[in-house]
Amino acid sequence: MTHEAANWAYTEDFVHEDRVLLSARDAADELGCVPVLPGTGRTLQILARAMSAKSIVEIGTGAGVSTTYILRGMHPQGVITTIDVEAEHHKAAKQTLAAGGFAQTRARMITGRALEVLPRLTDGGYDLVFIDARKSEYPAYLQQSLRLLRSGGMLIIDNALWHGRVPDPAQRDADTTAIRETLKAVRNNENLTPTLLPSGDGLLVAIKD
Repeated sequence: MTHEAANWAYTEDFVHEDRVLLSARDAADELGCVPVLPGTGRTLQILARAMSAKSIVEIGTGAGVSTTYILRGMHPQGVITTIDVEAEHHKAAKQTLAAGGFAQTRARMITGRALEVLPRLTDGGYDLVFIDARKSEYPAYLQQSLRLLRSGGMLIIDNALWHGRVPDPAQRDADTTAIRETLKAVRNNENLTPTLLPSGDGLLVAIKD
C-alpha cells in the first residue's frame, strides 16, 4: 500500500459510525445505492455546523446516510429538502431519520427527478446545497445550485474524484467527463471560492460570493 493509500484509509477509519448510520448503510446495500463514505459524512456534518445552516438542499437521498450527517450538523430548527428519484430510497431514509431521533418535520423529502424538482425551489433560499446523484447531470445540478444558494452559501459536490478517474485525462467516459466539466465550471466561476478535498471519493466545496 502506498503512503497516499495508507493515509486515505486511516482518515476514513478515523470516524467511527454509530448503529443508526451502520443500519442505514445496510439498507443502502440492499437498495443498491452507494452512500457517502465516513470521511465525507463527517465533513458534511462539520461544515453544516460551522455555518449553522438552517436550510439545505440535498440532491440524492439514498438510504439517508448523508442526510443524517447533515442534520446532525444543522441548526436544531433547520430543515433539509432532500430529493431522490426512487420512492424506496425515501422510505428507507425515513426509517433512518426516525432511528436517529429526528422529527419528520426536519426533512422535506421530494420524490422525483432532480432536474424537474429543483426549478420549483426558491431562488437564493438556501444556505447549502449538496450534490450526490446522477453524475451525467452534475453540470445541470450546478446551474440550479447557483440559483438556489444565497450569497455566502456553500456548494458541496460528492464524488469529485470519481474513483480516481477525474484526475486521469485518459478517462473520458460520460460520467467522468461530466464531473470534470463541473469542477472546471466551478473553478472558473468568479462568484465562487472553491477547494477540492480528498475526503471520501473527493469533495468539492465552494462558497458563493
